[in-house]
Amino acid sequence: MSQSGSRRSSLKQESTSESVFSASSTMENMAVQPYTESATAQLMRTATAVSGATGRSATGYSLHEIYGDMDSADIEMRRSATRQSVLSHLAARTQRLEELESKREGICDDNLRIQDDTAHDSLNRSDDDSTLSVGDLEKQLPQNPQSGVDIRGETELAAVTDAGRDLQDIDPELVSWESEDDVNNPRNWCRSSKCFIVGFVSFYTLVSPMSSSIPSPAMDSISKEFGITSHVVSSLVVSIQILAWAVGPLIIAPLSENENFGRKIVLDVSVWMAFFFNLGCAFAQNTAQMIVFRFVGGLFGSTPINVGAGVIADLYDARHRNVALAGFSLAPVLGPVIAPVIAGFLVENMHWRWVFYVLCIFNGAVAVLGTLFYRETYAPKLLRDKTIALRKATGNYNLHTVYQITSSETTFWGNMRLTMTRPLKLLCTHPMIIGLGSFMAFAYGFMYLMIVTFPTIFGQDYGFSKGITGLMYVPMGVGFTLGVIFWTYMIDVVYHRLTARNGGEAKPEFRLPCLCLSGIGISIGLFWYGWSVQKKLHWIMPGLGSAIFAFSFIATFQTIQNYLIDMNPLTSASSVASAAVFRSLLGFGMPLAAQPLYQRLTYGWGNTMLGFIALVLGVPFPLFCYFKGESLRNWANRNLVVSSLQREKAQLQQLQTAKNH
Repeated sequence: MSQSGSRRSSLKQESTSESVFSASSTMENMAVQPYTESATAQLMRTATAVSGATGRSATGYSLHEIYGDMDSADIEMRRSATRQSVLSHLAARTQRLEELESKREGICDDNLRIQDDTAHDSLNRSDDDSTLSVGDLEKQLPQNPQSGVDIRGETELAAVTDAGRDLQDIDPELVSWESEDDVNNPRNWCRSSKCFIVGFVSFYTLVSPMSSSIPSPAMDSISKEFGITSHVVSSLVVSIQILAWAVGPLIIAPLSENENFGRKIVLDVSVWMAFFFNLGCAFAQNTAQMIVFRFVGGLFGSTPINVGAGVIADLYDARHRNVALAGFSLAPVLGPVIAPVIAGFLVENMHWRWVFYVLCIFNGAVAVLGTLFYRETYAPKLLRDKTIALRKATGNYNLHTVYQITSSETTFWGNMRLTMTRPLKLLCTHPMIIGLGSFMAFAYGFMYLMIVTFPTIFGQDYGFSKGITGLMYVPMGVGFTLGVIFWTYMIDVVYHRLTARNGGEAKPEFRLPCLCLSGIGISIGLFWYGWSVQKKLHWIMPGLGSAIFAFSFIATFQTIQNYLIDMNPLTSASSVASAAVFRSLLGFGMPLAAQPLYQRLTYGWGNTMLGFIALVLGVPFPLFCYFKGESLRNWANRNLVVSSLQREKAQLQQLQTAKNH
């Protein structure tokens, strides 16, 4: 220390360097000694002294401000020790979680002793008090910023809003928000800015649902020009895009949760690619080209439908999210209704290719405006950009974010693999995503089954022109709009009342009671629509049936979307993408089954069968999820946390091996 002190030009530099060297020595010793609570306390004291001496201005991230005149060997030693202590803490937390789960199952002894190895978790208890109850452990266990999972089952993740600011006392090279009210944090943006972003995402989302149904009124003309004689092939031209929605979320949407990309670049590229392939449909010369162009266009067009939920999670907490989600949820359901209204009059008066020309005009306008004015909202991407800027400004290229610390993947392709496999993992292992995704899939399939029958029913059975047939989608659109208004209010009322009864502690399951009513309403709508068409009643009767169905469908869509976001806010895009797989598969398959179903059972009995399926799924299942969903959700979330921390433990072992060699 005396040699180091002789190199300092001021008392402040000497004091700072001594504090840093002390922290470095502490962590170096911890690398070879048992990781105890007293060592944790010493580490926190020394790191806090360094942080207090340097401050956290923009220049406070420079090497000189953090380390003073320490030589490069000492700096690397401290960095290595800091990295090791953080990863050691994560590895220790893995063991704690596994022991907690064992206690829950009654496998371990009630007096299981657990060491508190957490550097940033101040527990305010004595060193010898290490015997904890399960309840104590649940209160003390921290959250995992990378996985987006809070093991206590709470709906908000501290890392999303705080981004590891509590770790800056330990790691002076950690980049985070400057304060709790940092205006660069999307959660702190003004209301008008948030509404602007939600509006843009809604327009992004409107493109692909419009594209999905816009050829429906034109299929007679398309079939005649391309020589299509099979009803299945004709239906495939329309529904193939919905099949792409089952694939796209698993491939493209998870990229928005990769800090190298974020939301904006994924949305911008997707909407432009959708534009080019929709334009390809306008110039298609045969059936094969049309099907391929529509599939690839749907592949990219599906991205906003799933990423949009993540954008809303970026901007709003659970208390204020429902209204924003209500506005966003109109786009996926109004798109398939608006498009046939426009296409019906276009086909009646112009060539069928103008259907796609008009779609491309709208798609292109959204793409241009979005590219120019849409802003990034994903916190890890924003902090990564901030880190890169600070590295260039200060020359300190070791600056990093909390998400880079907690990620078990340090390479670009490693992060790609991690984010792109997350939806598949959720799809196969998370019971609430499997269950709620299946229920929403049936409701979504019923909606598209109803939509594809309109041209046949009102064009042939009722004798309407193509333009007037398109207008028959209007009652469904009115039902969707009224449903958004009503169910937004009801879901919020129920959610806040149940939260108040629960002592102010909110749970995602408090979104679910309205789901029971949606199952009843969907059944009534299917019965009404089917038998009105079967008996050929006045056109207003099947219109009312479709409106009742649409009104009730909104409760299903909005409730489940809310639940999936509340469940894991940071990985909400992956959760929604996982559920979208079931939804899109039935949305693709049911229109193909429409003609055989109604030829065999007629419209009345066919819709009666579908209505009873909706009733069976729509009442008992939501009740089961309400009462048992929390335990299933917590079980799945704990497994995700353990899996993430085990990857981080393996990363620590790799780092230690590399250091030794």
